[in-house]
Amino acid sequence: MLTDVYIELHVPDFKKAIEFYSRLGFKLLWRTEDYLVMKRMKSVLNFYGGSQKVYSHSYFGRFKKTTKCGYGVEIIIPVDRVEQLYKNVGKFARIVQPLQLKKWGRRDFRIVDPFGFYLRITERYEWIDKLDAKQRKLINDYEMKLKKEASA
Repeated sequence: MLTDVYIELHVPDFKKAIEFYSRLGFKLLWRTEDYLVMKRMKSVLNFYGGSQKVYSHSYFGRFKKTTKCGYGVEIIIPVDRVEQLYKNVGKFARIVQPLQLKKWGRRDFRIVDPFGFYLRITERYEWIDKLDAKQRKLINDYEMKLKKEASA
């Protein structure tokens, strides 16, 4: 098991999903008529629907077909060679934020998939166990801010 959290994207077209996510380096693991699983290193994405069936889901079917997919959600995909992928991604995806260095000391860029899901493609780095100096400083600064607000 790679993770205890699985992301499932409801999409109307598996062919488009496979084509797009393959270009991001994901490999097709398995597929049924209405389910698709793709993997890139330790990242796993699951897709449901693959046809107009996606619009009759018991919950999501309540919304208009034109509802923006993934509103308020950012899917983060860590990669080893972010600059190389960035050079190629403009050929098949809409870039909504160019490659840039962020305040936490890592480079990333943002794209939208064919269904409207917002993806952050970021340099791979340790999120949990081994925070670097920039990450630790951001956290410490925030903790100090909270303490000042609490004592005010």
